[in-house]
Amino acid sequence: MAKAKNMYVCQECGFTTPKWMGKCSDCGEWNTFVEEQVSPQSHQQKAAFSKNEPIPLNKIPMESSQKRIATGSEEFDRVLGGGIFPASVILLAGEPGIGKSTLMLQTLLKLSNSAESGNKETLLYVSGEESLQQLKNRASRLPYPSESILVLGETNILSIEHHIAETRPTVVVVDSVQAIYNPDFSGAPGNIGQVRECAARLFRLAKETGFTLFLIGHVTKEGAVAGPKILEHLVDVVVYFEGTTQQHRIIRSVKNRFGAANELGVFEMRHDGLAEVKNVSGLFINPHQEQMAGSSIVCSYEGSRPLLVEVQALVSRSNYGTPQRTVSGFDHRRLSLILAILEKYCRIEFGIHDVFVKVAGGLRINDPGIDLGVAAALFSSRQEQSLDGDAVYIGELGLGGEVRPVSFVDQRLQEIQKMGFQQAYLPAGNLPDQATKKKLSLLISPVQKVNELLFSDK
Repeated sequence: MAKAKNMYVCQECGFTTPKWMGKCSDCGEWNTFVEEQVSPQSHQQKAAFSKNEPIPLNKIPMESSQKRIATGSEEFDRVLGGGIFPASVILLAGEPGIGKSTLMLQTLLKLSNSAESGNKETLLYVSGEESLQQLKNRASRLPYPSESILVLGETNILSIEHHIAETRPTVVVVDSVQAIYNPDFSGAPGNIGQVRECAARLFRLAKETGFTLFLIGHVTKEGAVAGPKILEHLVDVVVYFEGTTQQHRIIRSVKNRFGAANELGVFEMRHDGLAEVKNVSGLFINPHQEQMAGSSIVCSYEGSRPLLVEVQALVSRSNYGTPQRTVSGFDHRRLSLILAILEKYCRIEFGIHDVFVKVAGGLRINDPGIDLGVAAALFSSRQEQSLDGDAVYIGELGLGGEVRPVSFVDQRLQEIQKMGFQQAYLPAGNLPDQATKKKLSLLISPVQKVNELLFSDK
């Protein structure tokens, strides 16, 4: 019989080595090796083959059961790509206390009371961190009946697998994956080996049995899922809580095998649970406030919908030797690029000034289509001149100072008009056709070069 031996496993990529290494030779990360006990497979285990046989692709039946399951929340359905895909594995990650358990418990309660399920679905909530009394107290605050949900207070993966086999649920929530452990595996619950082992067993069971699995996970101080990076590669969908304020919660899908990634959903935390925000653009802008220098409105495209956001910039003379470049909700490398473009083609000096850029509302934006709005906000703060409060800026900046076209312009223009703005600055290569112009009451101003916009009326 093969004996177990100790190996050092990289937390990021799973690379194993018999000796400790400061830097992983596979992924290049430092101080990521943790000692684990590895039990090699026996020859009988290695020789075991699956009973499945290869079949032609055109012979695979398209089952009607592959229809997505609506969660009862339009925002959550949007993030998941249109609802829950059957037999999928979804990782919901976020900081402790941010609302992960509330969202999942609320989702199960809605599923159990939906007319589509007809209360025939078996739903199982596995609580590894909270007691059943705490879970009941949380459910009592939510405005949904909870009689049809099965709850299990367990952390042993073997016991969890047994109860799943006995109850045969349609949807299983495991809260959290860091609290589950395998008694046959070395290490305490939450360490790298236990998280990887338990997640892999649950993933394999979900695929073989055909139930949908939600894994709740915590994030580290760096914002990554606590556990090996392989956990994100293992699951089908990865959803993060991000950029929260005191009252609102923002969730975003960073991976989705069944739909578009980078989908965004916004919820409002109330005493009776998480309520979805219908007018998301209205949350990140204040159209009634007095326009001030350093503020501009941009239209980003997040996932499958346009979103109006306020960008704020502050440029002030530096009192120290090295000027600061501080960014919130925006890529700091892109800020350096925009500053270089403004200095070269608009002759605006930022070398002795501190620069701060913030996306209002705690939102994180990666869309390059907001470059023109960021440049306008920087120019406004540097020159101490306020911008037009009824204007929205769309466009990506090129290295030659040109304003490059962006995608989904028609949808962005419709959202701008819906929110009551009067003017839109957009790339000259994105001018809408005559049919679209007739449907819009906006003043559309094409821009070819960034200096044309900033100095046109100055």
